Amino acid sequence: MDFGFIDQLWVARIPLLKGLGVSISISLLSIVVGTVLGVFVGLALTYGYRPVKWLVRGYTDFIRGTPVLVLVLASYYVLSTVGIDLGPFQAGILALAVFCSSHVGELVRGALQWIPKGQTEAAKAIGLTFPQTFAYVLGPQALRQALPAWVNTAAEMVKASTLLSIIGVGELLLRTQEVISRTFMSLEFYFFAGFLYFVINYGIERFGRYVERKTAVPS
Repeated sequence: MDFGFIDQLWVARIPLLKGLGVSISISLLSIVVGTVLGVFVGLALTYGYRPVKWLVRGYTDFIRGTPVLVLVLASYYVLSTVGIDLGPFQAGILALAVFCSSHVGELVRGALQWIPKGQTEAAKAIGLTFPQTFAYVLGPQALRQALPAWVNTAAEMVKASTLLSIIGVGELLLRTQEVISRTFMSLEFYFFAGFLYFVINYGIERFGRYVERKTAVPS
């Protein structure tokens, strides 16, 4: 990267910073909303009545088997045909959160099934309700079990956020492409954008390590 790139990077700093902020916002919101929905999906898959399990199983299998790009386009274009008009930002978050929830739901299901059933029965025996059992007995153990895979899912959401440029969301990739169209420095700016995405995912990985240390069982 020569001084010409540094000069162009300084000129383009405002749109790139705005794009980075949009990418972080989209990733954070989709991860948080998708994780919350995924917990309920996992609970339904594990403890729901049979008809509920069938419905939720169909949901997770369908969403996990659908490309993220298709979900993004459907959220923006298909929903508008039935009277649900979402802006590009809202449609993008909806698509990514739904995709995230299906993966988190499977992680939660696997983590809950890993816990011996005797612990649930013991919690019932001492009078705990199911919300209390999940909060104090099942949840902490499932968190430790699912956390490494959740970090990978969160990182995938950051990568998937680049697809929102196709519906006009001004995230980092779209802003980078706009700068490249003006400067013709494709290699340099794509490399710089890749570095920024790496920083975001590295931050997610460090956060996961922090939570893992805080929730670890003392030896």
